[in-house]
Amino acid sequence: MFQYIVLIGAVVQLVGIYVYIRATVRGETKPNRVTWLMWSVAPLIGSVAAFSDGVRWAALPVFMSGFAPLLVFIASFVNPKSFWKLEKFDYICGACSILALVLWGITKEPLIAIIFSIASDGFAAVPTIIKSWKHPDSESVEAYTTGLFNSLTSFFALRTFGISELAFPIYLVLVNSSLIAAVYKGRLKKIIAK
Repeated sequence: MFQYIVLIGAVVQLVGIYVYIRATVRGETKPNRVTWLMWSVAPLIGSVAAFSDGVRWAALPVFMSGFAPLLVFIASFVNPKSFWKLEKFDYICGACSILALVLWGITKEPLIAIIFSIASDGFAAVPTIIKSWKHPDSESVEAYTTGLFNSLTSFFALRTFGISELAFPIYLVLVNSSLIAAVYKGRLKKIIAK
């Protein structure tokens, strides 16, 4: 029965990503390509690693957390005005993200893969969290809100409550909450400044 909750979470996240993609294609939202590319790679690796360690339905939200950003990354190429101009810091975070993935490849241990995937995803998130705070109009919260909902559904599908099952869903709840807070705090800061 709990797998249905996880499936609902996946569908809800797809709806949120559709809204984000539509805003991206229109040029209303400007995704950071480094963030969204790395957000697709790390969770996809994390979900494969979790699945190889015996995790089943609880891995679907993690998979969706990689698949949905891949769609956003691809959509960012449709409209030339729909991406964020990358700076040196973005590339540094991207390099740290890639380094974490390389370190996972060296270890080939599922738990280590999950830890390095989280590190990779976290390094990828930093530029967008900063951008969301400084330029909240360049972001939409729908993808993060539905991503948060999708992440929370993982907890309904847990079987062993082991680190392989818990680590990425807990991280995803924290990062999506941080992104939502950054956008709203940034918007509130702009309103107060006026």
